[in-house]
Amino acid sequence: MDLPPQVIELSDLTLRRFDREADLPELFQVIAESLDHLRPWMPWVADHSLTRTADFLARRQEAWEGGREFTYAIVLDSAIVGACQLFRREDSPDNGREIGYWLHPAVTGRGVATRAARALVDQAFQSPDVDYVEVVHDPANLASGAVPARLGFTERRNGPIERLAPGDTGKAQVWRLARPRADGTAS
Repeated sequence: MDLPPQVIELSDLTLRRFDREADLPELFQVIAESLDHLRPWMPWVADHSLTRTADFLARRQEAWEGGREFTYAIVLDSAIVGACQLFRREDSPDNGREIGYWLHPAVTGRGVATRAARALVDQAFQSPDVDYVEVVHDPANLASGAVPARLGFTERRNGPIERLAPGDTGKAQVWRLARPRADGTAS
């Protein structure tokens, strides 16, 4: 897959590649303010620290430059309000990508995650090598599941997965959106 743009403008919302040093203090604070909101679903928040946030940003830079994973800051009104990511898991077929997202609780319910996810889907389908995009979440995380439902993804399967976060049910809900064909239908 070709490298996507480093900045995606969406009217009042911007997705931009993280700036490792400049974004560290703000991202650390946004995560700290979101801990209770994220803790049930995101196992990485259990060890939230400035060092771990710096390491996260460093790994994102390396992954972007290696063409493996593209993580964006979600920026609203000039402030980071979350993150989203377009990536391929190592055990996934080359023609598939996955997207993920999380938000500060103050901006949930406003369509921010849906618009960010739509932009990542559009970027994935810019590559002729990508035939589908998936969203994977715990079925109990209803807010996360509402995003692919609004975007026209189809529920593919609900299977067992290791429980990593306190709210996890031990299942993974997988949604898929196929690349539209030239006639506008899904492939």
